[in-house]
Amino acid sequence: QVPATSAFELLHRRSPEEPDVRLLVALNKADLADKSETEKWVAFMKQRGCSCIAVNSHSRGSINELLNAVRGRIREIKLGVSDCTGTVLLVGIPNVGKSAIINAMHQIGRIGAAEKGKLKHATVSSHPGETRDISGYKVASHPNIYVLDTPGVLSPIFANDESGPRLVLTGAIKDSLVEEYEIAQFLLTVLNLRTECREWENLNLDGDKSSFADAIPTRSCHTKRQYSSDHTQDFIVRAVRQALSETIASFQGDLGNENDLRRLVEIQFTHLQNAFRISAETIEDRNKCVAVKLLNLYRTGRLGHYTLDHVPDFRQEVAA
Repeated sequence: QVPATSAFELLHRRSPEEPDVRLLVALNKADLADKSETEKWVAFMKQRGCSCIAVNSHSRGSINELLNAVRGRIREIKLGVSDCTGTVLLVGIPNVGKSAIINAMHQIGRIGAAEKGKLKHATVSSHPGETRDISGYKVASHPNIYVLDTPGVLSPIFANDESGPRLVLTGAIKDSLVEEYEIAQFLLTVLNLRTECREWENLNLDGDKSSFADAIPTRSCHTKRQYSSDHTQDFIVRAVRQALSETIASFQGDLGNENDLRRLVEIQFTHLQNAFRISAETIEDRNKCVAVKLLNLYRTGRLGHYTLDHVPDFRQEVAA
């Protein structure tokens, strides 16, 4: 979702003319990003001379592709020797799914039934900062591959004014450091300036659109009981999407105007209270509850797939 904002700058000291052949960039959480934008980012990274692969740690096929790319890179470095050992250092900012990738690679690449019980797993959490130490895990053999899981490292200086909000929105920075209401305001600002919300307007009349169906996977062939308190249920997500679409369609202000855009966001919080079936005594409690539920839907892909960073022009980057 944020390939540029989440980039681990310590690995980009070389120029595109002098790429590091040992470097392999994994764009994780590809299942939450815009597919077409991800393809553009992969192509851009390859233009810079950097090997890049889009990864979904929940997809066996995707992890298999990553593991094969790592195997190929190790054999290339080891001059084609198959019976060798390679160590991979997995680095990145907090909460980008490093530990989840390691566990997925381990499940696919572990070498034998006798070893299964002995191989340890990395701790996975939805909160940033859970990995505190550098730990090694064997994920494959022939060649033997060990992956070092490292704590997330975040630069103390943001590249631009929107880097901080984007990192908070995607979970790289703990929500406790910023009010959920402020994060949700930023999210709604992003959604309001996109075209996707406008496609949700007639959901109740025409049924699920393709983009909506993609964001809400089929739960089960059995009928699932509906609980209005569970904001992840499909009928709640539909109501949320419709509320956002209708408020944008009926808004008479100028979305290019900062004050008008802020006013729309305030209107949407009121409508989302009804969509989420929230009853709260104070405005503050209502806004916090709406924000927490809305952020959860976004971070799990229930509101669609978005890429917040635009692909830069490679020619302009080289010229600079």
